Amino acid sequence: MVLLHGWGMHSGIWNNVVKALQGQFRVTVLDLPGHGYSRAIPAPGSLADLSRMVAKAAPLAPAVWIGWSLGGLIAQRLAIDCPERVRKLALIGCSPCFVRRPTWAPAMELTVLLQFAEGLRRDYRSTIKRFLALEVHGSEHATEQLRQMRDLIFHHGEPDPLSLQAGLDILREADLRTNVHRIGCPTLLMLGRRDTLVPVAAGPATAALIPDTRLHVFDRAAHAPFFSHPREFIDCLSAFLHD
Repeated sequence: MVLLHGWGMHSGIWNNVVKALQGQFRVTVLDLPGHGYSRAIPAPGSLADLSRMVAKAAPLAPAVWIGWSLGGLIAQRLAIDCPERVRKLALIGCSPCFVRRPTWAPAMELTVLLQFAEGLRRDYRSTIKRFLALEVHGSEHATEQLRQMRDLIFHHGEPDPLSLQAGLDILREADLRTNVHRIGCPTLLMLGRRDTLVPVAAGPATAALIPDTRLHVFDRAAHAPFFSHPREFIDCLSAFLHD
């Protein structure tokens, strides 16, 4: 099993998930380039570049890939390009297209993402903290979850500003809608009903594009249901893994 975190965070966000699953699986957690303990290498220019970097660092054996937000985009790209590496796919708080387009309404407004990009140039620490606030906004016990995330965010060191900018560029540009029909493995899509970054309406729209997909909605969660509602998340994921 391979776990991929989201933009601005690091692999420590998965601590509770790893504890719950490590007795059943060999679990690999990766820090994306320039995040956590991962050194800042030349920033990837595209989602395909980033996916190749991740694939190179991960075990070669077929695995269950679990991706959250930006990590979910990477996992989708890898399942398309290297299907032999992906046995099952679990996507959390993500869709094939992160930014709203004329033919894709259930997504973030481009202006919001551009505001974060501008904020990065002025004060990247404050910008990351504002992004965290959006991730938990609307979730049950959001204030406590935000405190925990803020305590965790810089625990593995400072993220690289150039890598953060590259990640935002990828979120803005990536659009896998014409490719995800090539994902042939069983896929679980998990969304929070209160998510303000990836609207819950992205769930049915995404499930219609990926052939073998089941959808689960966490009614009281926002963008990070694995963090805010770990027990419900593990139950849902375990049912999918053992099906």
